[in-house]
Amino acid sequence: MKKTAIKWLGVLTVSSLLIGCQSAETKVEENTEVKAKQTVNNPSTESEHKHSDEHGHDHSHAHDEEAEKIHAGYFEDSHVQERTLSDWEGDWQSVYPYLLDGTLDEVFEHKAEHKGDKTFEEYKAYYEVGYKTNTERIVIDGNNVTFYENGKAYTGEYQTDGYEILNYEAGNRGVRYVFKLVAPADNVPQYIQFSDHNISPTKAEHYHLYWGDDCESLLNEVTNWPTYFPSEMDGHTIAHEMIAH
Repeated sequence: MKKTAIKWLGVLTVSSLLIGCQSAETKVEENTEVKAKQTVNNPSTESEHKHSDEHGHDHSHAHDEEAEKIHAGYFEDSHVQERTLSDWEGDWQSVYPYLLDGTLDEVFEHKAEHKGDKTFEEYKAYYEVGYKTNTERIVIDGNNVTFYENGKAYTGEYQTDGYEILNYEAGNRGVRYVFKLVAPADNVPQYIQFSDHNISPTKAEHYHLYWGDDCESLLNEVTNWPTYFPSEMDGHTIAHEMIAH
């Protein structure tokens, strides 16, 4: 497993779990080996099973709280686990066109009303920079990633290259899952980095993607984070998903 460079990043804005989760870098801390740990709860007796049923609601509530903390960026190094491309397998669409055509305006209106730290216009301008991309669609099938740009498709085969843990000055953290091109291919990046607020094997519901030929410089990219949702979702459904989170 790749050693993770733990970085300290200053927060630009952390306004939603679904949009704008990254921030500006200030310095690099020490490298550290992050080892994944997994806890398995497997009651083996009838009494244990009964106890689990009686307290299932409490356990579920605790699990939900823990998941919310992780999504907000609060976790330990030991909680982070390796992931494969299968977590992001599928057909994905960029949300940028929905920003341009006004479909996401209700998201920015909601944030302006409930957050109050920016106006509607300021939120929309911020996310226009964040979401901007010419890659309107991405299809991930096995180890193959196909980028669709201006109607043309470019495919490369990728393999895992570990993950990087990013520390933010605000106290929360993020994980970028890194994949490297196996063999040279035309018009595809050497590296891709996924950020989806998860830190262990989980099927992604959406993700932010960073790509390019310099892995380290990608880790420093904090203003542009093209964001992708399943292609079968319409824009209004995506907007409601964003508001719900």
